[in-house]
Amino acid sequence: MSRSLNKVMLIGNVGNDPEIRATSSGTRVGKVSLATNRSWTDRSGAKAEKTEWHRLTFFGRLVDIVEQYVKKGDRLYVEGRIEYSQTEGDNGPKYWTDVVITEMVMLGSSGVGGSDFGGTSGGDFTGGGSATPGPEPDDDLPF
Repeated sequence: MSRSLNKVMLIGNVGNDPEIRATSSGTRVGKVSLATNRSWTDRSGAKAEKTEWHRLTFFGRLVDIVEQYVKKGDRLYVEGRIEYSQTEGDNGPKYWTDVVITEMVMLGSSGVGGSDFGGTSGGDFTGGGSATPGPEPDDDLPF
């Protein structure tokens, strides 16, 4: 059997305060958006920039940490995996791409409603070694 790899590493700024919800089975789930930027010089010599938005999903111990310490504008380093899901909406199916986070390092705040963890420049957190559940089929958690 061959091995495969599904790993994402991102550094960016949090675009919204965390949203914390519970699934129908009571599992707490945290969501935030994360902006990453890239810039380049185009063929005409003009500077160009593009921002990509990523949907981050947190489970387990990381939900508590995100809820307590992460705010809009904070800078994070995160590691996780990509998961795709689909929900039924009024106008047909909606498709979602999430990065399920397994590790997080708080890199500090941009000063926009942000805070540092414990008065330091950052904190290093993992999911606590517990299995990270995927989305439940009967849940519509695309918030």
